[in-house]
Amino acid sequence: MTQTITNLSNVRTSVDKANGLPNPHYIDPNVYQEEKHALLFSQWAGLAVGADVPEPGDAVPITFMGTPLLLLRDKDGNVRVFQNICRHRGMILVEEPRRIEGAIRCPYHSWCYSTKGDLVSTPHVGGPGQNTHVSIKRSELGLNEVRSHLWRDVVWINLSGDAPDFEIAMADIIARWAEFDLPLYHGGAESRFQLQVRTNWKLAVENYCESYHLPWVHPGLNSYSKLEDHYHIEQPGQFSGQGTMVYRQLTNEDGNTFPDFPEVGAKWNEQAEYIAAYPNVLLGVHRDHAFAIILEPRGTEETVEHVHLYYSVPHSDEGLRARNAQLWKTVFEEDIFVVEGMQKGRHADQFDGGRFSPVMDSPTHCFHDWVATKVETRRAMAKAAE
Repeated sequence: MTQTITNLSNVRTSVDKANGLPNPHYIDPNVYQEEKHALLFSQWAGLAVGADVPEPGDAVPITFMGTPLLLLRDKDGNVRVFQNICRHRGMILVEEPRRIEGAIRCPYHSWCYSTKGDLVSTPHVGGPGQNTHVSIKRSELGLNEVRSHLWRDVVWINLSGDAPDFEIAMADIIARWAEFDLPLYHGGAESRFQLQVRTNWKLAVENYCESYHLPWVHPGLNSYSKLEDHYHIEQPGQFSGQGTMVYRQLTNEDGNTFPDFPEVGAKWNEQAEYIAAYPNVLLGVHRDHAFAIILEPRGTEETVEHVHLYYSVPHSDEGLRARNAQLWKTVFEEDIFVVEGMQKGRHADQFDGGRFSPVMDSPTHCFHDWVATKVETRRAMAKAAE
């Protein structure tokens, strides 16, 4: 495959002078592959949520950027991620979501693994009726486990295996939302939905980062949480987004609201924040609920947004949960024509990446600068290794 080398020098400059990422970063398969390693495999990326595997033994196969993975809650209740392949001949182990009652059995030659990934059975490996062989060391042939960490119920993975520990890599956002370091409960079936969007995943991040578009794209939201009520959030190299000083709680017909997260402080009475944690997780916190959006890239021009809503108690009002889910679904659907329109625009050869409003677009520029930095770092390492 011929490598595409883009010029990123004018991305990594101040927001008042910078251009956005060049078109190939949205439409070129070569750049997509480059970014797969530079942005998604080498970082703590979002894969799924713990609520996808609620009970011990629950297993969900997931293909992430072409890599077959298995999300699993082991018998002790810990969430793990493995490569979804048998160590014998590389056969896919689990094809559909299911409950593992005993062991994970390979359908090819029946090698079996525990929910902790240990190889526990190798039938006939030494010949008919001989289930062991001196050269097959079970202790060395367990499933390949992927580094993973559960935070805010998001299952974060580091496929390269060499990112700093999660608590170090994400220390700033963890500290920023320390008040929300509390139990949170998935709202159930009506509190999860997917949006399939014909766009590059980065455009979904970029749009989420800024509030500039609110008056025109989200008139309902802007009717009470106006543009001037918002502020920027920027931590270069890690995350960016927006906050609002006006958050209005949802009520039902009786005027009831969701229970608040306990002791988050008066600061959050009418304040809420929305942060894109690089590379692909969009998070929101409010006094009474939170959400996580996992962006699943499916090629240069297709993204699936997996949306999950959370609450402070396990059994909040069902009708109110349904209304809240519909409210957020409407908001996120309003963004679809924008990110799809920008994606189409990346096929205009003369587009130079665009310019930023130094006042309104700095969170988006913060993300572009991170992308450019990571890509150029990977290129420099590849060149040094030649």
